[in-house]
Order: sequence, then structure tokens, then C-alpha cells
Amino acid sequence: MKRFFVVLLLLSFGNMGAQTYEIGVFAGGANNIGDVGRTNYVLPSDIAVGGLFKWNIAKRYAWRASMIYGKFTADDSKSSIPSRKQRGRVINNSILEASAGLEFNFVEYNLHRLGPAFTPYLYTGVTYFRYDYNYFDAGLMMDIGQKDGSFAIPMTVGAKLRLNQFLILGAEIGARYTFTDNLDGSNPKKLNVSRQLGDLQFGNIFSDDWYVFSGITLTYTFGRKACCDNFQ
Repeated sequence: MKRFFVVLLLLSFGNMGAQTYEIGVFAGGANNIGDVGRTNYVLPSDIAVGGLFKWNIAKRYAWRASMIYGKFTADDSKSSIPSRKQRGRVINNSILEASAGLEFNFVEYNLHRLGPAFTPYLYTGVTYFRYDYNYFDAGLMMDIGQKDGSFAIPMTVGAKLRLNQFLILGAEIGARYTFTDNLDGSNPKKLNVSRQLGDLQFGNIFSDDWYVFSGITLTYTFGRKACCDNFQ
């Protein structure tokens, strides 16, 4: 495994002069998948905005980093599950994430050639995010004004189209599997309250939460092509 990363780094830095970079914005919506509200995989309930940077190391691969802020509302009354409708809990939360990883293009994507270029892509890596740490007491959300952080694994599928020599338009859906079960306030573990934590827990406490950012990206390309490189 160590040998693999060494070879990958050598290949990357050995071709630095041949790379094209992208910087741009993300805009869309956010939703959660947990113990409160709807169970739809993609159904934004609030906005998500951010920025991203890509370093294209080959026609099929790009290092990618991003920072995205999103909000969601989980409302039991909008769920299709009768028990949740009867329970009637509502929670709002906000997420600020930083993510880095590798983007893989399904077809060769040459940014240095003239004419349109299109490809579907996948992205994964590692994500760290901060969120509002809330809980429910007597059915009401208690906002204690605290933040907590956790890691997540991003699993993103998308497609991108080069509009001209400098602009690339994309659309993507990115689910994040988190390592916390309290995005929806259903499993608090760090509270300084007089009640037992077991009294505040509900839902499936053995399944961590997900959140999803879906939307569009618009990036600007820059960086000069070398005389001989991987994009030829």
C-alpha cells in the first residue's frame, strides 16, 4: 500500500507542468437521511452553497477539494411513515464540510483540445464537517448553541460538460455517510443534563446518519499545457 501511494505521488509531481486546474462554485440543496423526517435519498429541504478546486492529473483523474455549507429541515409530518407522522418532531440543522479526494472520469476528458467534452464521473475521499448539536426533550428540539464535528465518506456521482475553452458546467448528487447518529438530534451523547441519555435517544441508535448535497457546479479552467503531456 505504501508503495502504491509513493508511485502515485511521483507520477503526480512528475507531470505538474502538464496539468490544468479548475476553480469554481457549487449551488444546490441539502437533505438528511436519518430518524426524523422523510426517508427520500434525494429531496432537498434547504440550500447548499460552496466552492471547489480540481487538479487534473490525467484525462481520467483529478484531485479535488471543496468546502460546502448547507442547511436542512427534517419534519416528521412530511414523512410517509405513519409512526413518524404521529410523532411529529421537527429539527433544523446546518453543516459546514471540508472534503478532499479523487474524481474519476468514465471517459477520457481532454481539456486542451478544442470542441465540447462531456463525461460522467465519480468522486470519493474523506470529509470532515461541523454541525449543530441538538436534542429533543418532550418532543421539542432543544438548541443548546453547541457545535460538534465528525468525519464522513462522500459518494458522489455526476456529469460535466465543457461549455467553452474556460468554463465547465456540471451536475452532481453526493451522499455522505457520517460517523455520527445525531444530525437529527436522535442520539445525543455529550450532554450535561440531569436526565439519563437513554431517555433522550430514539429511533435506530445502531445506524449512523447520512446527508446529501445535490446541485450544479460551474468551474473556470486555467493552467498552461506543456509541450508533451498526458492530455495529448
